[in-house]
Amino acid sequence: MPRRQERTSGDEVGGARRYAWRRGTPTGRPSDPPPTESATDTSSVQEPMDSIVHTALYRDGLRVANPETLTDTYRQLREHPHTTAWIGLARPTEAELKSLAAEFDLHELAVEDALEAHQRPKLERYGETLFVVLRAARYLDASEEVDFGELHVFVGADFVITVRHGAAPDLSAVRRRMEASPELLGLGPEAILYAILDAVVDGYVPVVDGVQNDIDEIETEVFSGAPEVSRRIYELSREMVEFQRATRPLVGMLHALMAGFAKYGTDEELQRYLRDVADHVTHTSERVDGFRQALADILTVNATLVTQQQNAEMRALAEAGFEQNEEIKKISSWAAILFAPTLVGTIYGMNFENMPELGWSFGYPFAIGLMGVVCVSLYFVFKRRDWL
Repeated sequence: MPRRQERTSGDEVGGARRYAWRRGTPTGRPSDPPPTESATDTSSVQEPMDSIVHTALYRDGLRVANPETLTDTYRQLREHPHTTAWIGLARPTEAELKSLAAEFDLHELAVEDALEAHQRPKLERYGETLFVVLRAARYLDASEEVDFGELHVFVGADFVITVRHGAAPDLSAVRRRMEASPELLGLGPEAILYAILDAVVDGYVPVVDGVQNDIDEIETEVFSGAPEVSRRIYELSREMVEFQRATRPLVGMLHALMAGFAKYGTDEELQRYLRDVADHVTHTSERVDGFRQALADILTVNATLVTQQQNAEMRALAEAGFEQNEEIKKISSWAAILFAPTLVGTIYGMNFENMPELGWSFGYPFAIGLMGVVCVSLYFVFKRRDWL
């Protein structure tokens, strides 16, 4: 069965408490620098053989032990009550997850989801254990792409287990900021969960800014007639679909957590903290929805501009063909006019003996006149038909 931990209530800690946890500007008493969790945050390094990234035990908001193995973690939790374990894993093996499931009574369906990954964001409660799936995101400036990671979080009475699939988020920063705020960390696993939620949501901010910059560049490319802009719009639209799938479920998840404030006796400061995270998620989700609509509108405008450009090119080709046809008409008309005297001259130039016109005194003027009449007649015929 899951362990239960006796905690000091918010009233006992004191109403005048001031938390140092404030979004990346930690104050208060720092603990010893913890081993970094970001060693596996980049895909450029070789995957470690051990998927246990970091494990620490906390009592009253302070770190008291750094077990090197899961076995040591289990033993020290049993020996020291009122202690919270924070276990960080990266792409764990099936054996490691089964060991955790047996020790902390994790539900087999949640363990299966954490092992296979590729889950949609969700929040489920299995008895005393809360299972949360989050989709983290980061913006890659070099390739101008959005990289998505997946994070599974098990939250119990005296433990938090994070299972990471992907480079994001950097939980080492979350751990450092929490350890710099022992009052908040002393509230237990719920505070760690909310800190993780906040880190994931804050990670969306540079992604939103990067996407906004990409959309501004795309708008410029659309109206400048860049040939590859359609492909860029399509790729960014697909990323926004993934981004929307990561952010939209979070709104409902956080509202579900807020609905359980009274039932589970959530500390008032954590309630404010969660509401703040929910506001940021709602804002981000609305901006992502706006990005999708903007990209759809840009794609429509781009298609319209491409169609107009094609119509202009077709019109230019038609006009060129019409001008060419007019030139052909003129050439053909003059060729016909010049052909008439050539025909007459050819006939009268054959010099046969039995041609009565050869002895006729008016033969030459008649031939010249016939040539002139034919040419003038053809000229007026073509002129009337606007060929000349």
